[in-house]
Amino acid sequence: MFNFFTEYGGLIFALLGAALATAFAGIGSIKGVGMASQAGMGVLSEDSSKFGKMLVLELLPGTQGLYGVIVSFMMLMNIGVLGGSGDNVTLAQGLLYLVASLPIAIGGMISGIHQGKAAVAGISLVAKKPNEFSKAMISVTLVEIYALLAFLVSLLSTIAIGGMTF
Repeated sequence: MFNFFTEYGGLIFALLGAALATAFAGIGSIKGVGMASQAGMGVLSEDSSKFGKMLVLELLPGTQGLYGVIVSFMMLMNIGVLGGSGDNVTLAQGLLYLVASLPIAIGGMISGIHQGKAAVAGISLVAKKPNEFSKAMISVTLVEIYALLAFLVSLLSTIAIGGMTF
């Protein structure tokens, strides 16, 4: 058992990091898009001409999941799982990849949920005042800034770890 962990421990931690980035950011997007879609369908049941505006507001919380997948993909490429053997990841590298995944995992989950809540509020505004769509978009997009910051930290960390030698 100990030999297995010393040989594959780095790979295990790196894969765990990739899984967390995708799973938690995805959970945030699932919850956010789900809330926004429910609200949007309520509006569309009354006025189907607002479909385009509803769709945009419903889609925005989905970006966090995409950011998580991009970070995971970069990790999988760096550790050799995609296009390599994946057996040369040191324990230190694996732990670094795990830590690098946390900003988008946690930030993506939290911002996805809260962006969904902002989208629900924006959908309610557009339902009553269709000309206020741009204000709704700005409010929903403000939450996106923090998802982007988390994404950048995770992505840049992942890229830097790939260039390190241990």
